[in-house]
Amino acid sequence: QVQLVESGGGLVQAGGSLTLSCAVTGNVFSVDVMGWYRQAAGKQRELVTSINNGGSTNYADPVKGRFTISRDNAKNTVLLQMNSLKPEDTAVYYCNAELRVKGALWSKNYWGQGMQVTVSS
Repeated sequence: QVQLVESGGGLVQAGGSLTLSCAVTGNVFSVDVMGWYRQAAGKQRELVTSINNGGSTNYADPVKGRFTISRDNAKNTVLLQMNSLKPEDTAVYYCNAELRVKGALWSKNYWGQGMQVTVSS
């Protein structure tokens, strides 16, 4: 059974920093793309950033230059370093991974449980 275990959310003042962490656990054969999504109150879930197993990254325009994604392929973990946080970054942040479990023929998408990040002004 595969799980995405998230940690690091919380409350921070505008201009501050937070680091989110996500670890993939379970019977995993390979992890392809890992990423972070967020969903603010009353809005649709949106992609924040992603990174593939080769290290190529993709960032949404609102977070470029402020957020940095990284991963440890050996540990199947992904980090999101968030700097210069703004109140509009307030949302529930979800870890996402496209991965293949052992014995499976293809990859599937998995989600973490979500963490609240609140940025006060």
